[in-house]
Amino acid sequence: MKSAIGHLLLLLAGTAATPALAAPLPDGERIAIMADVDAGTPAMAKAALQIWDYAESGFQETKSSALLQKELTAAGFKVEAGVAGMPTAFVASFRNGAGPVIGLLAEFDALPGLSQSADPVRTARAGHDNGHACGHNLLGAASVASAIAIKRWMIAHDIKGELRVYGAPAEEGGSGKVFLVRAGLTKDVSAMLHWHPFTHNSAFQGRTLAVVEGKFRFHGVSAHAAASPERGRSALDAVEAMNMMVNQMREHVPQESRIHYVITDGGKAPNVVPETAEVFYYIRHPDQKMVGELLDRVVKAAEGAAMGTGTTVEFNQVGGTFDLLPNDTLGRLMYENLKRVPLPAYTPAEQAFIARIQTSFPPGTKMAGEGVQPYASGQILSGSTDVGDVSYTTPTAGVLTTTWAPGTPGHSWQAVAASGSTIGVKGAVTAAKTLALTVAQLFVSPDTLVAAKAELDKRRGPDFEYRSLMRNAGPDLDYRKNKAAD
Repeated sequence: MKSAIGHLLLLLAGTAATPALAAPLPDGERIAIMADVDAGTPAMAKAALQIWDYAESGFQETKSSALLQKELTAAGFKVEAGVAGMPTAFVASFRNGAGPVIGLLAEFDALPGLSQSADPVRTARAGHDNGHACGHNLLGAASVASAIAIKRWMIAHDIKGELRVYGAPAEEGGSGKVFLVRAGLTKDVSAMLHWHPFTHNSAFQGRTLAVVEGKFRFHGVSAHAAASPERGRSALDAVEAMNMMVNQMREHVPQESRIHYVITDGGKAPNVVPETAEVFYYIRHPDQKMVGELLDRVVKAAEGAAMGTGTTVEFNQVGGTFDLLPNDTLGRLMYENLKRVPLPAYTPAEQAFIARIQTSFPPGTKMAGEGVQPYASGQILSGSTDVGDVSYTTPTAGVLTTTWAPGTPGHSWQAVAASGSTIGVKGAVTAAKTLALTVAQLFVSPDTLVAAKAELDKRRGPDFEYRSLMRNAGPDLDYRKNKAAD
């Protein structure tokens, strides 16, 4: 997830009335499903660590996507690649007659600038700039492992319905799932499940911040900065003027807003007036409408900066996602299954790894308790995810499992290190089992699917009509590439 998912704004919202839970699977089936996940763990671990090594960023995950597709094809899934205008996106399906459609989300993109070895001390990997600081290497591999185990269960018990895995690229800023939804690829899904690496085990169904992401590119006039500065019009001056105005604006935005940026192009040399410059913005708020209003104000700041510096500006929207809509019908089912999964034990070496990483945390860092955290719903997370658009169009729920040392912030070198370790893999196994048990229950619990859909309809309101925050923009397949380097 974008931003530090661990930083919660504890703004408790009311939870929906607790629905009747589906009956648990018979013990024999439950044990068999988890045994199948265990049997597939070596392959899952190999895939997860290989994707960790690839560390490919958004829309560039060619090898990572191909690896997961290969695993699914070998397991008998029908795979359609390159969907929704995204070369690294795919939909894998297994259908056994007429019945519900249950989906699993799989991610596999890394973050730029977070190169780190799988060691508990800060050590960059030579020749690598990216790092899996959000654990998406584990995320995709575990979702695939879960699907393979469920397919075996469906065949063994002649379970009717269709199981799908959605290979969703560019979660980190590219809004890959938005394009899957817009293309109608999820419209017939009865329930969608997902998971995320984290610092503890929890099935809480939190909300996230809606977000719009985009790049403001300024164009000026180059000149010799010493010999003829009067002939130049600095695009970098425009970027700095825009940033100054937005920073002044922070005093006058709703408290829950988040606005942040990086300068992705600031020129080449101090003695050349920069002809082009670029700044990449994220604008967030729990309310999708407020995100649009904030974007309009930021755009005006950009236009004012261009006017004041004698430059021009263009805005390229890269991403835009809804907030995450909880579904307690599905969430409580995932919670019960998470409690049924035996949690992993750590070896002395793994315990030492965790302890060493924790020495890098600031004093007073909060640590979550052990075991499974109590169920909660409606808390607002300070991060964003493109699962939000899925959750507004399909009943959706997720689970978090311990893959990092307690206290680890997301998007950090510590998260990269643990995501490439056996600690991360053990957490992924917990997730794969929880997903698999929940999917299996949903296939044989039509009443639960009806209740989940009714809850979705109630939460989003009778007049809801899906309109993507991306409007008509398509995927920016090069958003992780620095235009200045082209």
